[in-house]
Amino acid sequence: MAMIPSLFGNNNTTIFDPFSFNMFDPSTETSAAISNTRIDWKETPEAHIFKADVPGLEKEEVKVEVEEGKVLRISGERSVEKEDKNDTWHRTERSSGKFTRRFRLPENVKMDQIKATMENGVLCVVVPKEGEKKREVKNIEICG
Repeated sequence: MAMIPSLFGNNNTTIFDPFSFNMFDPSTETSAAISNTRIDWKETPEAHIFKADVPGLEKEEVKVEVEEGKVLRISGERSVEKEDKNDTWHRTERSSGKFTRRFRLPENVKMDQIKATMENGVLCVVVPKEGEKKREVKNIEICG
């Protein structure tokens, strides 16, 4: 039982809760989606590589699509955990909901060779690049 109630009437936490870093407790937000899914994008000489943190999701819960020709779309959904009426929740910080991230791809990618893998909660999307076209220089003789 809490000795000091929360400032905002939330009975799940106290002002001096060592696990609460902010007075506006995020556990009170029931509609918090995982919209802040972290994604790294790096470019190598051969490809563009996207790595997304999607802990706790199965590969069936994540979609990788290319829309409108050159827009990479990574989306997914984490379901709300089923509640039992006999359970007593003390804190809910893990977010649930949908997320979508879009990235405009450059012109020099091979759209038909995009590959995606998922391991240990990290989605990796590899978008291969076309080889750089060598500029042909043709000397033109000047007449006159």
